[in-house]
Amino acid sequence: MLYFSRWQIVAILAVILAGLLYAAPNLLSQDQRDALPDWGPKNAMTLGLDLQGGSHLLMKVDRENLQAEKLNTLEDDIRRILREEKIGYRFSRSGDTAINVTLRDAGEIATAKSKLEPLTRPVAAGLFGQGSVSEVAISEPSDGVLRLSLTPQGIDNAVSHAVTQSIEVITKRINGLGTSEPIVQRQGSDRVLVQYPGLQDPQKLKDLIGKVAKLTFHLVSSEMSAQDALAGRPPAGTEIKYEVDGERQTPYLIETRAMVDGENLTDAQAGFDQRTNEPIITFRFDTKGA
Repeated sequence: MLYFSRWQIVAILAVILAGLLYAAPNLLSQDQRDALPDWGPKNAMTLGLDLQGGSHLLMKVDRENLQAEKLNTLEDDIRRILREEKIGYRFSRSGDTAINVTLRDAGEIATAKSKLEPLTRPVAAGLFGQGSVSEVAISEPSDGVLRLSLTPQGIDNAVSHAVTQSIEVITKRINGLGTSEPIVQRQGSDRVLVQYPGLQDPQKLKDLIGKVAKLTFHLVSSEMSAQDALAGRPPAGTEIKYEVDGERQTPYLIETRAMVDGENLTDAQAGFDQRTNEPIITFRFDTKGA
């Protein structure tokens, strides 16, 4: 026959009572849980998808579209640099990852190459920025021709960065749906897994996280005023955008090409202007964006 001392019996009963106390909220409604005293547990156990059902989504980064955007940005950067140096050129695409730049004067090949070299500078790589990788490589396939190519490592890094950004954005968006504990995590190198227990309408989740949000920074064009552009025709490479302040709309003539985008943004915080005490948002960029 088993024998328990008095203190062992008290300890066993205390453990049982504590278990019942922490399990009790699972048997109560939300209103009843809210009425419980503050010193006791109020939260019910969150059931997973296997117990209460919910929505399960697996999303993949569009590598081809991201690669095309990178190539378009590279072409814009090349055009801007060569125009600033007044170097004549002609473009042609070499597949889906490279641009051939044929110079009108082959004698300017060294100057053009030195001016385009900054495009090949390494950028931070890895989940924690612990390494670096060159996104662009430059070569001379023939006399008077420069080829700038997107590197496979650079594209892989851009895809990984897009996954990291997506996880942050998705987490912030779906946290506003309710009190459940959603799961948003990396799946492989180019996928994001989203699980939301208790949400039986996956379309609602798709609509929420499917909204595209893209932050870009553009220079205001100095070629002409916005009013002249509205009266006539905006110069090539520019467009009209409006600043909306209540019912007032102020036009601006900006360059179509984005100088910096959200990929170069490392931090953004709300604050107040020290001079006017007005609310502002402060940005911090990486070395490329700065």
